[in-house]
This record gives sequence, structure tokens and C-alpha cells, in this order.
Amino acid sequence: MSARSCLMIVLAAGEGTRMRSEIPKVLHEIGGRSMVGHVVAAARGAGADQLAVVVGPGMGAVAEAVRKLAPGASIFTQVERRGTAHAVLMARTAIEQGAAEVLVLFGDTPLVTPETLDRVRCTLEAGADVAVLGFRTERPTGYGRLLTEGERLVAIREEKDATPAERAVTFCNSGIMGFRGATMLALLDAIGNANAKGEFYLTDAVEIAARRGLTVAAVDGDGREVLGVNDRAQLAECERLFQERRRRAALAAGVTLIAPETVFFAIDTALGRDVVVEPNVVFGPGVVVEAGARIRAFSHLEGARVAEGAIIGPYARLRPGAEIGREAHIGNFVEVKNAVIGDGAKANHLSYIGDARVGAKTNIGAGTITCNYDGYGKYKTEIGAGAFVGSNSSLVAPVRIGDGAYVGSGSVVTHDVPADALAVGRGRQEIREGWARAFRERMKAEKAKG
Repeated sequence: MSARSCLMIVLAAGEGTRMRSEIPKVLHEIGGRSMVGHVVAAARGAGADQLAVVVGPGMGAVAEAVRKLAPGASIFTQVERRGTAHAVLMARTAIEQGAAEVLVLFGDTPLVTPETLDRVRCTLEAGADVAVLGFRTERPTGYGRLLTEGERLVAIREEKDATPAERAVTFCNSGIMGFRGATMLALLDAIGNANAKGEFYLTDAVEIAARRGLTVAAVDGDGREVLGVNDRAQLAECERLFQERRRRAALAAGVTLIAPETVFFAIDTALGRDVVVEPNVVFGPGVVVEAGARIRAFSHLEGARVAEGAIIGPYARLRPGAEIGREAHIGNFVEVKNAVIGDGAKANHLSYIGDARVGAKTNIGAGTITCNYDGYGKYKTEIGAGAFVGSNSSLVAPVRIGDGAYVGSGSVVTHDVPADALAVGRGRQEIREGWARAFRERMKAEKAKG
């Protein structure tokens, strides 16, 4: 990685009309992270000292998303859409701060890696005044062409302005460019708009630099890595490539994926060595699975931690806040949310455990639910170690069940159960007229006060 100071400018002002969406294009997600979030993460991973992001009018959501990942980022607004060079110049004040290297990235190329950006940086450090990341393809239609003379890059020609001979070139522009900071503004200020679209193309900086005798270099890249997203089909293709990348990484790290093509990862999924993942499993954001655990088929995990040796599924759902202990079992059609399941505990069938703590080696019978929500507030259920909760039981929170206690099948538990006691609750139904109306009015009044 280059040791010199580096500013990275991310262009994220595109409206993305072909996405047919109210969401700004760069906020559409790949692997649970926005596209611009992927680019920002790559920039930081490649050693950017400064980050500037150019957005369009009314794109406060994009600025907010960027600042969550990079609080020190500078945000600039391109009010008029007059081309890529014009967009970069919106960040003039950031460029004027004098970074040795400046890289220009695009917020809709989510698969670019820090390693590739570092190669562009190293090309600048080796003496180039301008470095362009290119790729080779047998289907160049739609891309700007990199025109070379021997080893020298002399121009980038946009397809609409290219001659038939230039259109036959298969070495294409990815859009990512690097500049030596000391000469960048002079190049950008010399760019005109005498072209088919009447726009100021950043790519024209290459031809200007070549005419001035500056060193211009092309860096070969992977076309899959610099794939841009303009519509939903391209978004889906990027997701496919992202998932392939993550599957290969998991396999290389010692994870068994029985049917890799059916497993879907988030950007931050962390799987330990000797984890086994069966077919048709989806990992949402925030999942950690420790060594030797097994995730059985058709399970969905998000915001959860699974300890060593635990077994999840099949057909299980772990929601945010689920913490599953060592050797614990969460079985078919069991949902866990914001709950700690102790070491060796089991909930093997058809249960909901929410806002709860389940002690070590406790057994949760089939059909058990924690009744944690009354329409206004969430309440906690505490179940001690070594307890046994019979099938088809309802635990009405807030409630505590002591260590070693038994809850008889079909019970409705509304009061604390002492350790080693038996609770059997199948009481006669009671009707209280008007209670629900009064409860709602009381809760609304309390909410208005607070």
C-alpha cells in the first residue's frame, strides 16, 4: 500500500432512473450493505486519508449513510449534472488540500476491492501522473475505450464519440482513475465539453495529460470487479458475483457448504472453522457462527451469535439479539429474538422465544411461546438452568421460572415459579367487560406523558 497521503472522491449523484425506485441508486444493497457503503469501505481499506462524496440535490439519505461508515467524510452537492469532470470539481476544496494521490471512484461499483485500488495507488507512486483502471472484454459495447500507443495510454474515447476502429478496441475504461494531486486541478480545468453530449468528461484528462507530456498509465483489472449498476438486472448480477466471492472465501476458511450455490451471505457474516451449513440457508447482517456449529437447511439468521457446537434448524429463524450457547439446539420452526439460550439448552420444535433468558440444559417443549408483547411494551421471561417447560405452554411475561422447575404441558404461566417447583395452570376463562378499552386508553395516556 502506498504510504503517501490519499484523497478518494466517490461520485454518487446519479439518479438511477432505470432502477425504477424512490430509493437513491447507490443506497440499493448488495449483501446487506448499500452500494456506496461497499465503495466507501473499499476506499478506507485501501488507505484513504480523506474521503469526499459527491451527491445530488435532495440526497441527504446518501450523505447520512456515508457518514455512518466514515464520520469524517466531506459531502459535496452537484446541483447541475454536467458530466463526471464537473462532478469531481464539486470537491475542489478537498483536492486543494494537497493530497499526494487522488482517486476517483463511483458509488455504483460495489464489488471493487481495496487490493485493486491499492494497485492504482502504487502506479501513481511509481511515477504516473494519471492512472486508469481498465479491463478487457469481448463485449465492449457501452464502455469508453482505452486507446494506447505501445505501453502509453493516450486517450479514452466515449463510445458515442468513437470511430469504428476505436469501437473495435476491447480494452475498456472502468471509470476508476487516479491522479497525482499536484497536477490534477490543472488537468480538470482544461477539460471542455465539445462532444456529443455536451458534457465535461473526466476521461478527457487522459488525452490532455498525454499532450502535455505527462505520464499516463493503464492498470489492468477484472471486469467483474468493476461492474457498474444501472438497473435491477445489473444489481442482481452484482449480488450473484458478491455471493460467489463470499462462498469461495468461506470454503477456503474451512467452512463446509453442502450446496454452496444455495447459501446466501451478508457482508459481515463470520463463520468459524468446521462450521457446516446445509442447503438453502440465508445469513442476514450481523451473524457470527463459532467453530463446529451446524446450520441446518432452510434456516434464516440475522443479528445473531451461535456458539461452538450448537445446532440450528432445519427451518429455524434467529432474529436480532439471539445468542445461542454452546451445544444448544434450536430446532424446526423455532424462532428466537433478543434472547439468550444457555449452553446445552434445547428448543427443538415449534416455539417462539422472545425477550428471554433460558438457562443451561433447560428443555423448551414443542409449542411453547413467551408472551412478551402486550401491544405497547416488551417484557422479559427468565427461565433458570435445568428447567423443563412442557409442550404447548404460554409464559406470560414478565415472569420468572426458577432453576429445575417444571411447567406442566398446556399451562398458562402468569406468576413466578420457584426453583424445583411444578406449575400447572389451566384455569377457567374469565371475562372482564371493557378491560381492553381501558387498557389502551391508559397506555396511550402514559405514552403521551413520556
